[in-house]
Amino acid sequence: MTVTRALPGRNASPRTARVINDRLALRLLQQEGPLTAGQLKELTGMSRPSVADLVERLQESGLIEVVGETGEARRGPNARVYGIVAHRAYVAGLDVRIESIAVEIADLLGRTVAHAALPVEAGARPERIVADGIALLEDTARAAGAAAGLHTVVFGAPGLVDPVTGRLSSSGALPAWHGDLVDEVRERLGVPVLLENEVNLATVAEQRSRPAGDADTFVLLWIGGGVGAGVVLDGRLRRGISGGAGEVGFLPISGSGELPTATDCDNGYHGLVGSRAVCALARSHGLPAGPASDAAAAGAAVRAAVAAGSAGQAFLAELAARIAVGTAAICAVLDPGRVVLAGEVGQAGGPGLAALVEERLARLSPLRTLVEVTGVEGGPILRGAVITAVDAAQDVLFAPGA
Repeated sequence: MTVTRALPGRNASPRTARVINDRLALRLLQQEGPLTAGQLKELTGMSRPSVADLVERLQESGLIEVVGETGEARRGPNARVYGIVAHRAYVAGLDVRIESIAVEIADLLGRTVAHAALPVEAGARPERIVADGIALLEDTARAAGAAAGLHTVVFGAPGLVDPVTGRLSSSGALPAWHGDLVDEVRERLGVPVLLENEVNLATVAEQRSRPAGDADTFVLLWIGGGVGAGVVLDGRLRRGISGGAGEVGFLPISGSGELPTATDCDNGYHGLVGSRAVCALARSHGLPAGPASDAAAAGAAVRAAVAAGSAGQAFLAELAARIAVGTAAICAVLDPGRVVLAGEVGQAGGPGLAALVEERLARLSPLRTLVEVTGVEGGPILRGAVITAVDAAQDVLFAPGA
């Protein structure tokens, strides 16, 4: 347990000092779990009377409650264990793809209470998709008992998110209903609704899952239906001036000899390692890859190659060589020291594919770079959306007077 001291400025007013200490105590309860008043005293460095006042304030505000008692023989205030009232508010994370919409409802501590998804049929009317997406969100929140307490909603979607307007930038590559769904939820629910690039959200989930020393600087390389990167430098997710940091699918690296355009990355890095290219490569090596060329099919092809042992090694080696070319370009600019493979293809390849990429990368670049596979299980985009929503909700609810 890391000891953190409350250090309000020397000239801070009593009210400012209380605000600082309250927020510190809430963060400790979030990070460490339920604590006694004595433990809060030790971790914050505050006096016993100050901690007693703090606990009373936070209880009266409905932010913390008694969740149990320690095993001490002496009963008293210090033996009570306090925790955050997780049901004080609920948040929602959504993963909006071209072919599907998924939603996860979580409490104020980020614990999942409900999950649902629906496919998006090709050719479906945009207004029907928007209506179905809203119904999915509302029904899932209602089933979780969170309909009345939904505080913040975070969407993850492919494409560029304008950091000024918070809207998807028009690129012609995505259906218009993505932006329409976000706008309709904002209007209907009347709660904070945030939009973020889906790979950035997966990167947030990765950052939170990693040991502290490995979370400050790394690049998450997402290889699935499309290709993208999340960039974390000095502990901060970097989005770029226009929200386009990490759009590595447009790197002018191609197997066709052609170049990508501003609206089409098929002749860029995307066309080399995206799902269609992976499925085609698998078929050329005699591996099972059905007629579909989406992210799920590409991931299945890679898993089949891993399971095939030596019979799949030639395919995995060629795939690793392709991945390494783009990774070398990323490392030449950013020198992150660590690249994490994620997405349906990156995750399916596991540590074996990561090791092959690292070996090939070492031949292409003088910069020593570790290549690892993501440790986030399940849906990293949804998990990142929930983490982002929880952070936003806590910033509001943990503020003075909230």
